[in-house]
Amino acid sequence: MSKQLSVIILSYNTVDITKECLDALVASLSEYPTLQAEIIVVDNASEDGSKDMIKEYKKSFESDHILFTSISNIDNEGFPKGNNRGLHNATGAYILFMNSDVIVGSLNWPSIVEYLEKNKNIGALTVKVQLPSKRIDLASHRGFPTLWNSFTYFIQLERLTYILPQLGRVFGGYHLTHYNVNTIHKVDAISGAFFMAPKKVLDEMDGFDEEFFMYGEDIDLAYRMKEKGYDVVYYPKFTVTHLKYQSGFKNKKAHHKTKEYYHNAMRIFYRKHYADKHSSMVNSFVYLFIDIKSKI
Repeated sequence: MSKQLSVIILSYNTVDITKECLDALVASLSEYPTLQAEIIVVDNASEDGSKDMIKEYKKSFESDHILFTSISNIDNEGFPKGNNRGLHNATGAYILFMNSDVIVGSLNWPSIVEYLEKNKNIGALTVKVQLPSKRIDLASHRGFPTLWNSFTYFIQLERLTYILPQLGRVFGGYHLTHYNVNTIHKVDAISGAFFMAPKKVLDEMDGFDEEFFMYGEDIDLAYRMKEKGYDVVYYPKFTVTHLKYQSGFKNKKAHHKTKEYYHNAMRIFYRKHYADKHSSMVNSFVYLFIDIKSKI
């Protein structure tokens, strides 16, 4: 039976936080018994006991209106492919990709679904994603990484906009610092930490681009949606907490690998969406900059 909402959670070496995430999500969804929902947990070959925890969670799970399913990958397939596995198994009219380190509170799920149903041109939506410090997670409120936006961000001109907000339209494009984060508005891109979209739009986009391993795939998906004429919306009527940096990349080797994925994502995104708009000289400079930055 099809559902109204499918929540896909990708798990990787976050056993305790994944359990906390699931408990909070189930409690929140349980407030709305008329909402037919499913939770799909995709474990990306965790080695910290996550598989056993998810298995036990599924075994003891009981709900009249929430279906709980899980997928256990043999290998760590990365963020896009792991989430796409969940998408291929989802039956909901609306899909929420949510990180395993996101803790939801009292979200009025039916009202969010209703907002999407009334605004058919929305390709993706996020709520206010906050860090434990109560500051907004900047990755959830993004401009596209154009040459100018990237330049002003990486040489830290964007910081001036927090002192002189009137400079936001010039120097704040990377994180759209000139927008009021307490109002509903369109943005360029949102974070995969809380990325909600109509399934028909995600199917049209073929989900996340699996050329990425982690980082950049959410911006790429938003970019492709906007190319097709869909809106990406920041909807701060509700708030979730993103604990962030909890996915098992804690030793030196793993940290190095994470940096590699991050900078590789920059190369992929630029090649896909910007390289053909600039000269070969500019492109060579951009790739050189990314290479230098990756070694710092």
